[in-house]
Amino acid sequence: MAATVSERVRTRRDNLRAAGLRPIQIWVPDTRRPGFAEECARQSEVIRQNAAVEKEDMDFMEKLIEDEWE
Repeated sequence: MAATVSERVRTRRDNLRAAGLRPIQIWVPDTRRPGFAEECARQSEVIRQNAAVEKEDMDFMEKLIEDEWE
C-alpha cells in the first residue's frame, strides 16, 4: 500500500534532519499586497538618487588613498 502524504512528508523531514539540516520559517514581503510595487519603485528611486552622492564619496576616499600611497 502506498504511503500517505503525511508519512512521505515525515520521512522526507526525518531524512533531512539525519543529514544535519533543520527546518526554519522565513517571512518575506507579500508581493501581492496593494502598494508593494509603488514601495519598490520609491525605494529604488531613493537608491538611484543616493548613488551619485555615494560615488562622489567613494571617488574622494579613493583619491585620499592614492595620495597617501604616493
